[in-house]
Amino acid sequence: MIIIGDYNTLDIIRETDQGLYLADKEGNEVLLPNRYIPESFQIWEEIEVFVYLDNEERPVAVTDEPYIIRDDFALLRCNQVTSHGAFLDWGMVKELFCPFKEQAFKMKAGGWYLVYCYLDEETDRLVASSKTNRFLDNKDLTVQQFDEVDLIVSHPSELGMNVIVNNQHLGLIFSEDIFKDISVGDRLKGYVKKVRHDNKLDIVLGKIGYRKIEPNADIVMQQLEDSRDGFLPLNDKSNPDEIKRELQMSKKTFKKAIGTLYKQRLITIESDGIRLVE
Repeated sequence: MIIIGDYNTLDIIRETDQGLYLADKEGNEVLLPNRYIPESFQIWEEIEVFVYLDNEERPVAVTDEPYIIRDDFALLRCNQVTSHGAFLDWGMVKELFCPFKEQAFKMKAGGWYLVYCYLDEETDRLVASSKTNRFLDNKDLTVQQFDEVDLIVSHPSELGMNVIVNNQHLGLIFSEDIFKDISVGDRLKGYVKKVRHDNKLDIVLGKIGYRKIEPNADIVMQQLEDSRDGFLPLNDKSNPDEIKRELQMSKKTFKKAIGTLYKQRLITIESDGIRLVE
């Protein structure tokens, strides 16, 4: 089966004036136009292509790499808005359509929007939706506390920043747990801080509890090693904002990190900062 909106590995079965015809194991065919034909190829050789619908709504294979594939999220730029809806740049010749009914907020040309790409069952066309939450489900969680997860920054809220967790669930990073600049569309690694009784997920960007101490100690060590004289003008009496600016971590986390390094006799704590032990 040839999957529209995704990468397919197909066999080259014949060459024509229009291009190469490719087929899957069931014999379904699709055209790879001349402009995408590789410099060298052989009949019955396998080739990986992306398949989508062209301007005449016919399946077509290309070797271009889109910015988003079917059943995935990405931050895309709106090229134009017409009476039918918005058209987004996703790296293909034909733009990706986002109907008005699928826009969380009215899109404007030149704006950037986090969207989900899916195959519309009514029209059999690939479309985009900026109403991303409706494609997420927290009823049956596939993660638990302390798990490392993949994140896509979704949209801000009064409490912090909403994130998409492992392309499946909705999570929240509270403002007090954000120690670096993050923007909508950013892809990050994070950890499940807490699973609430209603299956809401609290997410942090650093490891939790005892698991958090070692990697942050490594960050402090790296900063010390990168400094000219093995000295960092920060200690447990430093201003929290200064620690956040320099190391992108809270003062509490910083104190745990330098405590670990001190116990291991890797640093000395001085009145004006910390220093590597020679």
